[in-house]
Amino acid sequence: MRTLWSVVLVMVVMLVQALAGSLPAALLLDRANPLREPLGALGITLTALLLVHLIRRFPGRRPWQALGWRDPSGVLLGVLAGAVPVLAANGLALAMGASTWVPIDPSVYAWLPLAAVIVLLGQAFPEELLWRGHLFETLSTRLSPRTVVIISSAGFGVLHIFSQSAADTVTERLLYVVMAVALGFACTAARVRGGGLWMAVGVHLGFHLGMRVLPLQPVEFGVMLVLQTITLTLVGAVLLRGRRPISPDPQAGERVAA
Repeated sequence: MRTLWSVVLVMVVMLVQALAGSLPAALLLDRANPLREPLGALGITLTALLLVHLIRRFPGRRPWQALGWRDPSGVLLGVLAGAVPVLAANGLALAMGASTWVPIDPSVYAWLPLAAVIVLLGQAFPEELLWRGHLFETLSTRLSPRTVVIISSAGFGVLHIFSQSAADTVTERLLYVVMAVALGFACTAARVRGGGLWMAVGVHLGFHLGMRVLPLQPVEFGVMLVLQTITLTLVGAVLLRGRRPISPDPQAGERVAA
């Protein structure tokens, strides 16, 4: 029951931070205002920091440093580990005819750095702070590494049943959830391998950037999702292979990876 409560709490907080954090910018700025998205994303991150602080302080009083605040240079390796599988999957989908190329103005890529900041503040950092930061550390104090990986990945993916996507059918919606589980697995594997939060943040960020690099339109969205699931799972397995995670709890010592 403690584990179930921990997962449900993280799910609720993730929904609350996304809605409450972006609400001020949505109410104060119209849709045409270029500051609406960046400020909304910043609001989500600030709300996440506040909520995670509160749920760690009451009632458990878990130390903030146990979230895995290690060398942030792991972000770059994480971005690579997140972008490569989605680029490979989407490239295969294009070759198989499961997607088509959409011509765009190359100047659009000039906005990619801003898009990266928005994704980082609006999704990658606040979500990983919850799932691979708070939940990972909380579960690691009482469960085996393998169980922590499974729960963190599955819970993250199941919550994406509420996400907006190109899925039209029930099957595609289910495949989208499965793909999100695979993304959660890759992020959790990065948390294990990196011994801290930042590589997981990088994987999450890299996934979204990879989705934006190739201007593709789905023809068979289910096929694209299957390919993304496979490549993300492979990357997660590579990250986990033969590595020992650094425990987020300084009193717990090192734990052996599943």
